[in-house]
Amino acid sequence: MKPKKFPSGLLRRLEAAALAAGTLWAVSVTAGSDTAASAAAALRASSPLCALRWELGDLWARDGLSPAAVLTLGEAPLLLAARPAVAELWSSERAEAPAKDSEPEEVVTVPVEETPLDTAAPTDNGVPAKTLIPTDPSGYTVVGRAYISNSTDYALSIPSLQQLFPAEMTEEGPQLLILHTHGSEAYTPAEDTDIVWSGDHRTTDSRYNVVKVGDAMAEVFAEAGISVLHDRTLYDYPSYTGAYDRSLAAIQSYLAQYPSIRFILDVHRDAIEDTQGNEYKVVSEIDGVGTAAQLSIVVGSDGSGLTHPDWMENLRLAVAIQENALQMYPTLMRPILLRNSRYNQHAATGSLLVEVGAAGNSPEEALLAGQLFAERMVEVLEARSK
Repeated sequence: MKPKKFPSGLLRRLEAAALAAGTLWAVSVTAGSDTAASAAAALRASSPLCALRWELGDLWARDGLSPAAVLTLGEAPLLLAARPAVAELWSSERAEAPAKDSEPEEVVTVPVEETPLDTAAPTDNGVPAKTLIPTDPSGYTVVGRAYISNSTDYALSIPSLQQLFPAEMTEEGPQLLILHTHGSEAYTPAEDTDIVWSGDHRTTDSRYNVVKVGDAMAEVFAEAGISVLHDRTLYDYPSYTGAYDRSLAAIQSYLAQYPSIRFILDVHRDAIEDTQGNEYKVVSEIDGVGTAAQLSIVVGSDGSGLTHPDWMENLRLAVAIQENALQMYPTLMRPILLRNSRYNQHAATGSLLVEVGAAGNSPEEALLAGQLFAERMVEVLEARSK
């Protein structure tokens, strides 16, 4: 008996369908190629995987599992039956994986949660002044006098925040490093001041930028007998992008050369506007001393997906300093900011970013604020070492 032959019309239709399927596959594989060579390379790379999927009966995958995953699941009927659940779990994990960003978010504050207190008329540099303090605990984590504005998804434990921070001074070698990732961030001097701006409220003139504040802080630490290194490099000039990468390389170099370093202060200044976009400065009137800029401490976490397992230790240090400063100067410190970006604070468990005033503050107000902050930090560190 002779075998039956396919009708010639049906055979031609099957051949046409196979050709169409092959064409569609080739088009999908080479869609991102812009040359014949890259298209050929894409076909060569995809052919073995497609052959494997064909062998597995999984050519038109619907759930995004790889051939290796399908092959593993196929080893046992129980595993194969759980394929939908595995695919759903894989899909959710990929969707939830945080994106890594090498450039941390800029700290620009619109302090709508804080209440402006009545202050004196604008002083010396002509910028309107406000004193900002939180008056309602809603939206904050409150630890004693310290208010924390938490932008992360972490729930904060007040008893945990009241525990002793681990970083402490040693007997020999430099203990503290001060640097400025954005060293050209500047203040607003009196209108008749001769100053050359390198950008919007930025200058390389260290008489009017945050480097000068670092000088004042370093002097306070040194007078207290704390060995301090002050890096005056402008890591944000001439290029602003990549400043955190450059300052991190410097931090790692300092730590390698001076393993005794326990504390790192990255000193910045804030940029503050009201809801209408009008700039103002933030001040604290210190009885018998003068007008200081208000400060805020910024603490990073691993919320951006970058490794930073010990961020809570930095937050404990920030709370301790904030508590001490507010006991002496009730309006000097604005709320602590807990952010998703890590700001290079993974380098040591005594790392903080300190925002000294805002762009509208005068250099003199910023200098006084830096000195007062350093004095309070000295007291906290000395108490920790006893």
